[in-house]
Amino acid sequence: MWFANFFIAASMTMVIPFLSLYIETFGNHSDKFVQKWSGWVFAITFFTAFIVSPIWGRFGDRHGRKIFLIIAGFGLGICVFFMGFVTNVYQLFLLRFFMGFFSGFISMSQAFISTQTPKHIAGKVLGTLQTGNVTGSLLGPLFGGVLADLIGYPATFQLTSITLFAAACFVLFGIREIRIEKPSAEKTSYSSKAVLKHIIFQPVLVMVMIISMFVQIANFSIQPILSLYVDQIHGPSSIAFFSGLAFSAAGLGNLLMSRNWGKLADRVGYEKILILLLFLSAVFFFPGALIHNIWQLIIVRFLLGIAIGGIIPLRTAYIRQVTPLSMQGEVLGYNTSIRFLGNIIGPVFGGWIAGLFTISAVFYFSSAILLFSGIAFWITVRRQ
Repeated sequence: MWFANFFIAASMTMVIPFLSLYIETFGNHSDKFVQKWSGWVFAITFFTAFIVSPIWGRFGDRHGRKIFLIIAGFGLGICVFFMGFVTNVYQLFLLRFFMGFFSGFISMSQAFISTQTPKHIAGKVLGTLQTGNVTGSLLGPLFGGVLADLIGYPATFQLTSITLFAAACFVLFGIREIRIEKPSAEKTSYSSKAVLKHIIFQPVLVMVMIISMFVQIANFSIQPILSLYVDQIHGPSSIAFFSGLAFSAAGLGNLLMSRNWGKLADRVGYEKILILLLFLSAVFFFPGALIHNIWQLIIVRFLLGIAIGGIIPLRTAYIRQVTPLSMQGEVLGYNTSIRFLGNIIGPVFGGWIAGLFTISAVFYFSSAILLFSGIAFWITVRRQ
């Protein structure tokens, strides 16, 4: 599963750094047009995923998660392959829309591993799984940037689809799903109404899900326009490569610390470490607006990756801890759906702020979002 996550994350991040640059090749468009459509093309995938994630989560609870992972891997591969043949931004937008139906691979793999892991080591195991995702996210932008400079954007999409097909094959031939027996006192299935009731009557669980959305808003507000920011501070020389380097810096910080954050949270509590990471993320996001060269941006992105990357496995581990086994897939599906809502809002929000003010202003607003999320979560935990 680690290798499957690695290939999926690498493939998906190979094309993200130059998505806005790819749109520029479709015609002589203004900067505002490119910034706006970069946000919409980036966000539409997550809009579709926002709608279908709870459905896939319930499907996984009833029929197993392996079959979805196979469908998702092949579906993503087909969508990315055809992106290499588009001739305008509207075709790219449509393919990104269909891509959203299959975009829950990594979150479903976390649910898959979570259900087969003892609760007391869930943070460590999910943190380890996260390193596969992060390693792929670390190397993907670098390879994507190099390939884009060498062979062009369309061919990079076509080559990227091969690794997505490989991830699906890893699951198809290399993974065996063990159906876990439920405790005798636990129900074997729950209605959707019962699942929603379980979520609503746990304030900390509700806040964890809301935080999932705001973390994604902050993180994704800058991602679609990061390559444009790199162009501003560094210039057009090897722009795809340096954009990939800026993306990968956050992945490196995540890789070095995600497992350690999980181990620490297993010992002292997921809520405490989540609060700490939210405040650290706010602190490390802020300086991105003040940098003057590419290397300063890389350092800031590295520090941000150390903090914000640990939040993802800890959210899943906390949900695993407080949710009955028979409804974990659906609850994680709702959490994924809310995360994808953040992925929708973030790029649009970032593009709007950048157009209204400057790209630097996006860092200020995102830092404030993370700070207020940390304060709200701290208050909720104290009250409960």
